[in-house]
Amino acid sequence: MRTLGLIVREALYRKLSFGLGLLGVAAAVALFVFFFTAGEASRRETARLTRNMGLNLRIIPKDTDMDRFWLVGFSDRTMPEDYVHRLAAHSGLNYSHLLPTLKRRMQWRGTEVILVGTLPEMSAVDRQESPMTLAAKPGAAWLGYELARRFGVEKNDTIDLLGKTLTVAGTLPESGSEQDASIFAQLHDVQAMVKTEGAINEIQALNCVCFDTDRDALEVLREQLASALPDAKVLQIRPIADAREKQRRLVEDYLAVIIPFIVVVCAAWLGVLAMMNVRERRCEIGILRALGYGSGTVASLFLGRAAVVGIVGGALGFAVGTALALTYGPQVFKVTGQAIRPMYALLVWSVLAAPAFAGLAAVIPTMLAVTQDPAVTLRDT
Repeated sequence: MRTLGLIVREALYRKLSFGLGLLGVAAAVALFVFFFTAGEASRRETARLTRNMGLNLRIIPKDTDMDRFWLVGFSDRTMPEDYVHRLAAHSGLNYSHLLPTLKRRMQWRGTEVILVGTLPEMSAVDRQESPMTLAAKPGAAWLGYELARRFGVEKNDTIDLLGKTLTVAGTLPESGSEQDASIFAQLHDVQAMVKTEGAINEIQALNCVCFDTDRDALEVLREQLASALPDAKVLQIRPIADAREKQRRLVEDYLAVIIPFIVVVCAAWLGVLAMMNVRERRCEIGILRALGYGSGTVASLFLGRAAVVGIVGGALGFAVGTALALTYGPQVFKVTGQAIRPMYALLVWSVLAAPAFAGLAAVIPTMLAVTQDPAVTLRDT
């Protein structure tokens, strides 16, 4: 208690020095909390935006004629619909957002269109994910932009497809792709219309980047698919996959550089302040040593001061960093900004790690303080 009292009195006497030390710790913690909290939002934002680029994997029957596949746009072979359930049942795969699909070209109102049947996306057993794509309900259909514009079809209209009447659930925005000339319906409706019950010709998916590996991603995907579905093969849409991976790495590399830089600068700041504090208190140190106080007592004054600075500065820094993240985060991250919340686990980290951080920065000045000869110190003052 006596040591703590001396630390408090010294802090009140040297308010500027104590305040600057407090500022250094608070700044380090505030910036770390802000960048960490904002970094989590950035990861979510990056994942959401890159996810919206679209599904980047196409799983098709292994015996597909690839020349015709690239010419037509989909496989002329089929595989059991059960394949998507078998793939979803495997854990630890780099596949997510599994979308069973059946595509056929057909004539509709004198125009060749692409009929697409899908089911709601499926998630792997070890992950739960929000869907990326629309899923038509039984008896309903979605029309591509060009078809809806050309034939004046609007929501709640009815259309006839291969003898089946479907209600238009909505029309899709212009995409500049084959989607504009497509009609999307529920998979089982399409299977019944083209008389291929229980069959699909493609599973669309997303390459999950939650598994880090030094190996080529496509090589890993093919090995995993071979064990789960040996009668299928996977194609990767490389531009989308590469863009997602590069953007994710960019965010991680940015945080890996900025946070250590902040820590080093603030540690140097605290070390300089601790050194100045030792020089200012040379006379005080000499008197304490002359009165018989040992090195442990002198060291406890400086390290205890650093601990107090760390605890108070850590709590203050957490409050400031969280306030900055909550204030400016939603302005930067438009998609996921509203999901930013205080990370109270960082408060525990702040009040535990900040004193250790401040104490580490004060180690060298403390060593200089305890090794000073009191006779020399008092003679020079």
